[in-house]
Amino acid sequence: MLVHSRGARWAVWAVFLVLFVPLFALPLLVVLGASFATHWSGVLPSGATTANYRAATRGEALQALTTSLLTATAASLLALAVGTWAALAAASLKKRYRRLMDALFVLPVAVPSVVVGLSVLVAFSKPPMLLNGTRWIVILAHTVLVTAFAYQSVSAALTRLDPAYEQAAASLGARPAHVLWRVRLPLLLPSLTASAGLCFALSMGELSATMMLYPPDWTPLPVLIYAATDRGALFTGSAVAMVLMAATLLVLFAVSRVRTRASYR
Repeated sequence: MLVHSRGARWAVWAVFLVLFVPLFALPLLVVLGASFATHWSGVLPSGATTANYRAATRGEALQALTTSLLTATAASLLALAVGTWAALAAASLKKRYRRLMDALFVLPVAVPSVVVGLSVLVAFSKPPMLLNGTRWIVILAHTVLVTAFAYQSVSAALTRLDPAYEQAAASLGARPAHVLWRVRLPLLLPSLTASAGLCFALSMGELSATMMLYPPDWTPLPVLIYAATDRGALFTGSAVAMVLMAATLLVLFAVSRVRTRASYR
């Protein structure tokens, strides 16, 4: 720790708790409490029950959870493939062209997601690119939104990569494709898994663009949470939100285990 004196260390911890508890921990704890409640007549929700979780893990909610998992998985894999390819291509460009590529891929981050959703809706609502009303337009919009994070993560990892490994492989006669497949990508694997986890988490929670695009038979879980809270079903919506958070954390934990193993290879 950078602070060495005991008093200053306690002060840092106090500031951290003062900022962390009300801004991050308390809202999540309130949602957790509401997910087990039946009414809210005082300061905190009350009336303990597990009925909200029974509703949040069956029927429409279970189907929405499956939709969110499939959408996030597909969008993450597509974003990882496109972002990695673009980052590798940008690394071989001259500086000014690399800056242009960076700006191009960072653009979806700078633009509000609702604008990205509208752009995708307008672009893919007419033949021959007619995706409106299908699940593919939701997956496409999520891919556009999260590819920027995959691109930035892989680009940052490429700048830290020691070129000596590639030069050694090339000096031994390895072809560029072989160097890429057996040297560069394995060295990038920790960053690739980290960016895949980030893309998955972002896609699982995406709502703004999804609200403009989702068809009735492909409703992701965030849309269901919004609909539940909008019609006043706060406690059921809180239980569904906790299910969404638990599913996301489980997948991120699995990705973290893969990343840890890749780091020690």
